[in-house]
Amino acid sequence: MSSKKKVIAVVITTVALTVGSVGISQAASKAKVGGHAAKHAAKDADHAALQALVSKTIGVDSATIRTRLAAGESLGAIAGAKKAELIAVLVADHTTRIDAGVAAGKLTAAQATTLKAELTAHVTSKVDRVGGKGGPRMGKGDEGDRGHRGHGGPGMGGLGKAPKIPATTGASA
Repeated sequence: MSSKKKVIAVVITTVALTVGSVGISQAASKAKVGGHAAKHAAKDADHAALQALVSKTIGVDSATIRTRLAAGESLGAIAGAKKAELIAVLVADHTTRIDAGVAAGKLTAAQATTLKAELTAHVTSKVDRVGGKGGPRMGKGDEGDRGHRGHGGPGMGGLGKAPKIPATTGASA
């Protein structure tokens, strides 16, 4: 084999190995991102299903609901006479989700019982809440106005209560 052919063979082999290793690296990276993306896709699908359920129950399309929520109306006001039906449907939907969480081992039976006991009041407060920009965020968690900022820090129930500082008495050190 001539030296030109050997050089070409070495170059082709090097390029093939480089492309192959880059492909493997990208596949591994996509697998990591894919798991994260899959969680977000599932969450988005749940949110879309919840929006569709609300829309179907009250007979108003999702775009109109979003517009009216952004204008400052509550979901209960938008539902009008169908408010009680909407609350019942949402409670049933959330109960199904809680039961699925127990079946999947993500919740204990005691946690499910606690969640179900407070469910009607929770859903009713969500339906009655006036949303303003972005609406009341039905199905997006219960972050409220403070957003989702972790545990809240001392005094907020996350890292324990804030320590009490004893009052000083008399002379300073």
